[in-house]
Amino acid sequence: MRTIVVTGGATGIGRATAERFRADGDEVVITGRRADVLEKTAADLGVRGVVCDATDPAQIERLIRELPEQVDVLVNNAGGNTDFGRPDGDLEQLKANWLANLEANLISAVLTTTALAPRLTTAVVHLGSIAGARGPGSYGASKAALAMWNADIAAELGPRGITSNVVAPGFTADTEFFQGRLTDQRRQTLLQATLTKREGQVEDIAGTIHFLASPAARHLTGQVLHVNGGALTTR
Repeated sequence: MRTIVVTGGATGIGRATAERFRADGDEVVITGRRADVLEKTAADLGVRGVVCDATDPAQIERLIRELPEQVDVLVNNAGGNTDFGRPDGDLEQLKANWLANLEANLISAVLTTTALAPRLTTAVVHLGSIAGARGPGSYGASKAALAMWNADIAAELGPRGITSNVVAPGFTADTEFFQGRLTDQRRQTLLQATLTKREGQVEDIAGTIHFLASPAARHLTGQVLHVNGGALTTR
């Protein structure tokens, strides 16, 4: 039985990922900022929930004290787009918006991975985004930075036999990403951009994360795996 830690594991892709590993009989720990949502998901899935804001070093240190000495897989799922505004002319607000996305999507992964690195045995998987390859603004920049940093941490962990990869979803249904701002027109635009003409499902992403933590992916590291139905093709 392995120990799996999934940050931001109470909803959406994080929840589906925790459920996928739990189906293997793994010991799963999920983290999140909202205690009530976290507690309900933990009870529903039969996993352990620990309240932790992955951008807060003090909370990560508390999390570490509650984890076993060996953690096999870390899934850095916490994050999301914190910047939907356009503060015309307000440079202070613009700076705050950019820093918020960098903290949510890059710094959270850097802090959590660094803190857990001595205990890791198998794999780290970071949640990227199609926006990291072609997205606008601070969200796309933060996910692009995550992909670049992944190459660095993969080189650091590789000699210990630990892999590090990014899974970059495209449009995925049943997540909180759009925070209620997704219009029917925008949904159809995103759907038509795929080659499969279907919405991504959280299970699609969870399945890819699960694969990257499996023995079949032991020689796969330092990569960004795009899971977007062909909305972005790579070579």
